[in-house]
Amino acid sequence: MAREDNRRGGGRDRDENPEFADRLVAINRVSKTVKGGKRFGFAALVVVGDQKGRVGFGKGKAKEVPEAIRKATEQARRKLMRVPLREGRTLHHDIEGRHGAGRVVMRTAPQGTGIIAGGPMRAVFEMLGVQDVVAKSIGSQNPYNMIRATLDGLSKESSPRHVAQRRGKKVADILKKDEAPAQDAAEA
Repeated sequence: MAREDNRRGGGRDRDENPEFADRLVAINRVSKTVKGGKRFGFAALVVVGDQKGRVGFGKGKAKEVPEAIRKATEQARRKLMRVPLREGRTLHHDIEGRHGAGRVVMRTAPQGTGIIAGGPMRAVFEMLGVQDVVAKSIGSQNPYNMIRATLDGLSKESSPRHVAQRRGKKVADILKKDEAPAQDAAEA
């Protein structure tokens, strides 16, 4: 009988979406002074991704830390976005993202570079599945603004396939034009 109880209870604790990884970026404790003393609340900022090109962030507020994290994780899963990656490891082109006073610059990097980014941006890249990128945050150091600016930049990311489709050309035509100046310089 005890074995049956263990099996039933074990199913409840499992994560319903095991393909997603999450990273807690920030927890903020806020207090409200009331007649009997202080009431504390917590705000959590979480980044969620499948490490294969999908990422999202969420924020949750509650009286207890675990509940705030749970709410933030649920919101992040609802707000996932897809980002095209080159070779599944880096960005297709350099990008700049903005949100409020926060500004971030993200650059492609050769294989083996790793993730060179600070704090909240690093969490976004790790959950996205990027392995090689160089990023710099300029302006606001607020983690909320940094994550929003990073996702703003990533939303502007476009793959050669997307550009070719938009322009009504073949992917090979798009890529040939990028390589043509390098060939002209080699011949001269």
